[in-house]
Amino acid sequence: MNNRRYNMMFKKMAAITLTAAMCAGGAIPALASSDDSETEETTDTEDEDTVVVEENDEPYLALGEDLSSSQKSTVLELMGIDEDDLDDYNVSYVSNEEEYEYLSSYIDSSKIGSNALSSVVVMEGEDGDGINVTTKNISYCTEGMYQNALATAGIEDADVIVVGPTSISGTAALVGIFKAYEAMTGEEIDEDSVDTAVNEMVITGELEDSASDSDVDSDTVEGLIAYVKQEVASGDLDSEEDIEASIDEACEKFDVTLTDDEKQQIIDLMEKINELDLDPDQLSSAVSDIMDNISDLLGEDALSELSSSEAKNIFTKIFSSISDFFSNLFS
Repeated sequence: MNNRRYNMMFKKMAAITLTAAMCAGGAIPALASSDDSETEETTDTEDEDTVVVEENDEPYLALGEDLSSSQKSTVLELMGIDEDDLDDYNVSYVSNEEEYEYLSSYIDSSKIGSNALSSVVVMEGEDGDGINVTTKNISYCTEGMYQNALATAGIEDADVIVVGPTSISGTAALVGIFKAYEAMTGEEIDEDSVDTAVNEMVITGELEDSASDSDVDSDTVEGLIAYVKQEVASGDLDSEEDIEASIDEACEKFDVTLTDDEKQQIIDLMEKINELDLDPDQLSSAVSDIMDNISDLLGEDALSELSSSEAKNIFTKIFSSISDFFSNLFS
């Protein structure tokens, strides 16, 4: 059995067992390094949840079109792919023009830059494993930001590695993930879903930047967004007032303070997400790590305070994951 997936399932089971027992528009002010502005290369620490290219995987790559030869070699090495074997893989390229096409409505041009360097590798995940993301040399976008945005775009089970040749922001990599995922599945991602996913990533990034001034970490912000999004997808919020009330409730639960402008940004985003008609069960499964973090963040009374639809989704996830775990363990 694949060791990485075994370790991921084991860790997820620990979180699920604990759960069963207790149940960011505009430019990004902190986005100082775009794909044009590189800093010293960073080293990411690998753990049991790190996505790696295994021998039997079929990777789909989307490489930044403006990578130099040496940068391309660095990126492929960080992906765990032998450059001599590159012809054996499905490879596409992301241009700077494509970055502007997807990102310019939400990110200032000075942040997008004039070079496409962010690169990704996408592999088909096991059914029910959700979206698993590992980043290397990505200085701004967190793994949780990618997971949340990809789930909004309708992506389900996928293993993703996002790589920069040196430390860069990683916003442009979202374009590459979409391209690689479409190549892998043969299905085009809906334009409204892509637009909403980009919008969500930018807003989350802005909120994380703002929250960091008050010592609120990225997991908390990502959990808050996922929490409200789950309620929207469950059909419990029928109006702007309902969404605002849910945001206020989430702020209290997660101990986060938002300005009126930040709340309005989230309201506008959630109204767009509401129009996508997302499946709440699929959404919960896709970002299971974030949903597990929500239980950890909210504490022992989390389950009793959730709406009935949320509780149903969490219990469905618990029993499905337990079943999948033991099924895979003995297969």
